Amino acid sequence: MPKLNWLISLIACAGISSISLPVRGQAVLPYVPKLDSEKLELQGLQLLQDAVQLIRFQQYELALPRAELATQLAPTNYEVWFILGSLYIQQDNLDKGIGVLEKSESLAPEQEGVLFTLGNAYFQKGEYEKAKEKLEAGLEIEENSPEALFDLGNTYLKLSELDKAIDSYEQAFAQESTFWPALNNVGLVEYEQGDRQEAMEKWQSVIEVDGEQAEPQLALAVALFSQGEVNKGIELGKAALAIDSRYADIQFLQDNLWGERLIEDTRKFLSNPQIQEIVSSYEEFPLESEPETPSIP
Repeated sequence: MPKLNWLISLIACAGISSISLPVRGQAVLPYVPKLDSEKLELQGLQLLQDAVQLIRFQQYELALPRAELATQLAPTNYEVWFILGSLYIQQDNLDKGIGVLEKSESLAPEQEGVLFTLGNAYFQKGEYEKAKEKLEAGLEIEENSPEALFDLGNTYLKLSELDKAIDSYEQAFAQESTFWPALNNVGLVEYEQGDRQEAMEKWQSVIEVDGEQAEPQLALAVALFSQGEVNKGIELGKAALAIDSRYADIQFLQDNLWGERLIEDTRKFLSNPQIQEIVSSYEEFPLESEPETPSIP
């Protein structure tokens, strides 16, 4: 909406029917109407509700301008900044999102949701110490959050605090027994620590929780292959790649926090002629759409 039209709408919403504009060249300040700030804030919160509804239907492009206007109409309400910051993060505008979320935090420093979202954003940006600070602060306020515990586990993993990472993952899984990424990532850490058998047991447990996930199946396939159970590993690997062929991409695995030891064994696994044939077929005829993976934020 053009700026002038927006201003006119704003004045109309505030209950002002007319305004006298100064004559061109008039050497006096123009009259500034007194706006009803309480009414404007209510309108801002209504816009926020509209934005939230659009977010639920994944209409992010439509939600964004409503959230931006809501921050102008209700600038002291932390929720409007929280929603706007979350939208920026969703659009991968990390710097802008973090700045807006910090504004929300300044208005409501004890809101764990703001802290968790900031921690996740800092993790995505690669600022792991800041991510750790925000996530730990949020969990001091609300400890029952498997998603935040998972994010903290990932952060500890990036900071090479492996025992703390395992502890956070296990707490997340204990709070929500269907939250398979947490248990899966315990296996990733254990494999890097040289505890191959324990890692394999974790991935087998994940498969029992949700047998439709490619990541634990491929990780277990690689582990089986590496310890000499070649045929069993290949069959399981084929099944995993049939679910999600992205796991044949080393960069994708690294993005999903696979460590150096597991990556090295995966390279050997992927170089197997039978697996190469499968991978080549996916490269020639890629799937129309790949499923989302929740392994990392």
